[in-house]
Amino acid sequence: MSGVFWPEQEANRLAASRLAYHGGGLAAARRRFPLAPEPWLDLSTGINPQAYPCNHLSEAAYARLPEAESIEQLEAAAARHFGLGAGGKCVAAPGTQALIQLLPRLFPAQQIGLLGFTYAEHEKVWATNGAAAKTCADLDELAQADTAIVVNPNNPDGRVAEADDLVTLAQKMAARNGLLIVDEAFMDLLPREKSLAPHLPLPGLIVLRSFGKTFGLAGLRLGFALCGPDEARKLRAALGPWAVSGAAVEIGIKAYEDRDWLTESAARLERDAARLDALLRATGFEILGGAPLFRLARHAEAPKIFERLGAGGVLTRPFSAKPDWLRFGIPHRDRDFVRLAKILSGENFSA
Repeated sequence: MSGVFWPEQEANRLAASRLAYHGGGLAAARRRFPLAPEPWLDLSTGINPQAYPCNHLSEAAYARLPEAESIEQLEAAAARHFGLGAGGKCVAAPGTQALIQLLPRLFPAQQIGLLGFTYAEHEKVWATNGAAAKTCADLDELAQADTAIVVNPNNPDGRVAEADDLVTLAQKMAARNGLLIVDEAFMDLLPREKSLAPHLPLPGLIVLRSFGKTFGLAGLRLGFALCGPDEARKLRAALGPWAVSGAAVEIGIKAYEDRDWLTESAARLERDAARLDALLRATGFEILGGAPLFRLARHAEAPKIFERLGAGGVLTRPFSAKPDWLRFGIPHRDRDFVRLAKILSGENFSA
C-alpha cells in the first residue's frame, strides 16, 4: 500500500526497499513539496498529537542497562492498564512492529488470513517468511486459515470486532492447532470490554498492544504482547535481554499509572475528532470510519486534495488501492484546524 501520489523516484525508492507506506514520511514530503510552508502539520499518522510529559528521567535510565526487576514492574503496570486476565503474560518489546516481525519466525504458517483491508505490514512480513495471505470478508472465512490476523480497531477504517466473537474464533483456531493474532494497537482509548486482554490466557491467542500511539511517544519504541505462558517464553527468548530501553521503562511505568492523563486525553481527542468530522463533511468528504486517533474519509477528488494539502504543508495518508480515500490524524491546536480548513477550502496558507 505505498503512496501513489509520491513522484516516480519516491515510489521507486520505496519499492526497492520493500517498504509499505504508513505515513509520517516528512523527508519524502519535503522533497515532493519543496515550497511548502514550515513547520509541516503531519496528519498522516494515528499518533496522539499531545504527548505524555516525559521530563525528569533518572540518569540511570540512560547510563545503565535496565534491571530485570524494572522491566517486570513495567510489564505489571501495563498488564493492570490493559486489564490482563489472571494467568496471562505481558511481554515488553521495542514497539509493536518488532513483535509483528518476530511472529512469523516463531509461529510459522503456510496460509494466513487477514480480516478485510488492513495494516499492510502483517501481510508483508508473513509473505516474506513464505506464507500465502488471503484477505477474508468475515470471521467464519478467517477461521479456515492456519493463522488468523485481526486488527482491532481496524486501521484504517476503525472497524471493531466484538470480543465475544473473537474469543469464539480463538477457540476454533486452537481446536485446529491454529493461531489468532489480534493487533490492538489503537485499543487504549476504547472501553476495556472491547479488548481481548481480560480473556487471556486462551490457547493459540496473542494480543498486541502499542504504547507510543496513545501516549504520543512513537519514537520511544515500546509495545507489548499479551499471551499465554508458552507463547511468552518463545517471545522472551527471541527478544533477548534488555529489549526495551531504560527510558521506555521509566516513562511507561509512570504513564500507565496516570489514569487522569489518559482520561483527559480521551476527552480532548473526542472533542477534536468531532471537530475534524464536521470540517471534513463541510468540505465535501464522506466519513467512512475511524478510531479516536484518526478518521478515514472518501472524496472523489482525494488525489488532488492530497496534493493541495501537501503544497500547503499538511501531510495526510493516501492509499494506492483506494485512491478516493484519505486518512487524517486528529489535529490538536486551533491554528492547526484553521490551517487545515483554509487549505481544504482552496485558500492559500502561509505559516
